[in-house]
Amino acid sequence: MALILNIDTATTTGSVSLARDGRALRTKVNEHQQDHAATMILFVKQLLEEEGLTAADVDAVAVSAGPGSYTGLRVGVATAKGLCYAWKKPLIAVSTLQMMAQGMKSVLQDEAAWYCPMLDARRQEVFTAIYDAGLNAVLQPQALVLSPDTFSAELAQQKIYFFGDGSPKWEQLLPAHEHAVFKEYVMNAADMTPLSEQFYREKAFADLAYFSPFYLKSFFFPQKP
Repeated sequence: MALILNIDTATTTGSVSLARDGRALRTKVNEHQQDHAATMILFVKQLLEEEGLTAADVDAVAVSAGPGSYTGLRVGVATAKGLCYAWKKPLIAVSTLQMMAQGMKSVLQDEAAWYCPMLDARRQEVFTAIYDAGLNAVLQPQALVLSPDTFSAELAQQKIYFFGDGSPKWEQLLPAHEHAVFKEYVMNAADMTPLSEQFYREKAFADLAYFSPFYLKSFFFPQKP
């Protein structure tokens, strides 16, 4: 079992959570995206001090690795990699969408349904995936432009929970469907806990030198006139 530091800055809400043996001990949350770079290391320091621990006690650092905000992901991954370099600890990369599915499943405990996290990717596009109750991908993570018949095949098969900051615009497009259920969800690094513990046991570590966030699509740089 392990003591793992979990970091998430993929969206507007950023957080750091300390977990031992697959159970979250303490979590600190920052709701202002522009402050993520300044607050993450401070939160790490505070969490360790509050638990009477030092960097030597930490077994690994996990990061919510995307998709999500381009800038936010860079902050989180840079913070996690910096800590791993300084502390000589392994890095664990967790899909942001799978982390969200884990969080919602832990609340709803519905083993018969599928889980569809959605992150706003501007206009009618979302970053999304569909997971079964075992967190296996039924639909692989992707950037998807929504239309009224999106997920029609999946909804014909199974009840699906839709959640995340991209789900409201999908709810507006979707005709009423008995298998579509919309739920509120707030990002939290503590939702990474079961996944990062599992990856640690499996020694599924990211390459510290070469790992970069899962952006899912290229960042857009406007052309100068």
